[in-house]
Amino acid sequence: MEKQRLSLIGRRFLYNSIVTVGALSVATIISFYFHGVIYRSLNIALLYILAILVIGLLSSDYICGGVAALTSVILINYWFTYPFSKLDFSLSGYPMTFLVMLTLSLSISTIMIHLKEKTRILKEQEGQLIEAEKEKMRANLLRAVSHDLRTPLTSIIGAGNTYIENNSNLSEEEKLQLVSHILEDSNWLLEMVENLLSVTRIQNNAARVKKSLEPVEEVVSEAVFRLKKRHPDSSIKVTVPDEFLMIPMDAILIEQVIINLLENAIFHSQSTESIQCVVNYTDDQVSFHIIDYGVGIPEDRLDTIFDGSSYTQNLSSDSSKGMGIGLCICKTIIVAHNGTITARNHGRGAEFVFTLPREGEND
Repeated sequence: MEKQRLSLIGRRFLYNSIVTVGALSVATIISFYFHGVIYRSLNIALLYILAILVIGLLSSDYICGGVAALTSVILINYWFTYPFSKLDFSLSGYPMTFLVMLTLSLSISTIMIHLKEKTRILKEQEGQLIEAEKEKMRANLLRAVSHDLRTPLTSIIGAGNTYIENNSNLSEEEKLQLVSHILEDSNWLLEMVENLLSVTRIQNNAARVKKSLEPVEEVVSEAVFRLKKRHPDSSIKVTVPDEFLMIPMDAILIEQVIINLLENAIFHSQSTESIQCVVNYTDDQVSFHIIDYGVGIPEDRLDTIFDGSSYTQNLSSDSSKGMGIGLCICKTIIVAHNGTITARNHGRGAEFVFTLPREGEND
């Protein structure tokens, strides 16, 4: 560890030295080039002040700025101030002139390095906030998984035990009903696994997704088609723009978001009216609206509905499936796409809206 630290210090010192010597050398060469035309040392001093500004931007040490400022004053006095090729600070006005330049150069260097340090600290704090948000999302996801997986597993185990223990006493209709419940909950578990795999894909790619241009209409159609295979009796009305829209996305993940939102509407709206899936667009983004006409969302849940806590966390374990894990995963996917997702009540039910940016559509 100590060797690595010393090696890092050595590389940093070498880099800062190269930056300092390089910037001062370039300023000196340009000053010699223009010295025959520009006779005033103050004008040449501006070149060295610019060099000090560059050093402050590129280096990471206060000493470099101080050394560069002092060296600049000496070089200007020696090469570009009468009497040339001789150090002389005694001439009238020179001491004050070069004292001001030295102070100005040191101030610029100090300010630039201080700003870089503040920027570095802000980036570290931003990274810590991102990590804290990830940890919070993981915790919420685990909490949602623990609830939402327990519900179908409990139902499957109960139905299986009933079928085995009372097989001789059950009618064919009752057996079929038990098997149907087992099949339904098994499909729900399969959907859970698909959701978890979607999140795993994002986390393995460091919270980024591989996006490619995809037609919006086809992505929505595929999501609705997959949903209808699971819920053939569901009624969904899709409205998309007449314009052919292509936006950058991971199509499989966005399909998963649409499916999750539509299924939440099916399970929780408690309505027989059709669910609407509406797509709108602006110059900057495309918005997807999932609208149901049912009981809506409790107002105290709107601010935390995407944090992974289950919608039915206060109900019994064999009640309707919660929407916790699905919405938490939706948020994870949309954030990874640099989009937004929100929920609100519209008076006759609930509306979920997520947006995807259109930038890079010609890449």
